[in-house]
Amino acid sequence: MYTDKELTIRPIEISDLPRLWALVFKEEAPEWKQWDAPYYPHKRKSYETFLETADDWVNQKDSWAIEVAGEFVGVVTYYWEHEPSKWLECGIVLYESGKWGKGLGTRALSLWIDRLFNTLPLVRVGFTTWSGNKRMMAVGEKLGMTLEASIRKVRLYNDCYYDSIRYGLLREEWQTLKEQ
Repeated sequence: MYTDKELTIRPIEISDLPRLWALVFKEEAPEWKQWDAPYYPHKRKSYETFLETADDWVNQKDSWAIEVAGEFVGVVTYYWEHEPSKWLECGIVLYESGKWGKGLGTRALSLWIDRLFNTLPLVRVGFTTWSGNKRMMAVGEKLGMTLEASIRKVRLYNDCYYDSIRYGLLREEWQTLKEQ
């Protein structure tokens, strides 16, 4: 568990499942999906169907809950782009629009990056977003990440092409930022 004032990241627990389902799978077109890779399909699931995958969510190393003032509000994640070379990408979703624009995502991702560097033998942590998600791009800038790539016009959403945007941060850069 990592904490910054009223914000905590922690492993997802069984007691989080009803809220997680309601935020992620209850609706066919939840608002958060307009910003989180909207060019990939999202499918509504019944609670019973969701519970069949509960083991994929509870107590995982690569997906943790974001809790604000005791309320489950989102998740931080990581996946291996290429594990043999320790190339890891991370992500974050705050599910309710009322939580956006308050710095919570930046704080949660900062805690997650700390955890990743503290627990894994990484040289770099990064994330990929799209040029339509200005808030996520701002999070990368606030965290001191470097814009490493902009792959032009490869994401089609609502009949418009957007760029795929990749940010990264080296361990030594993160340590220097934390010391300031």
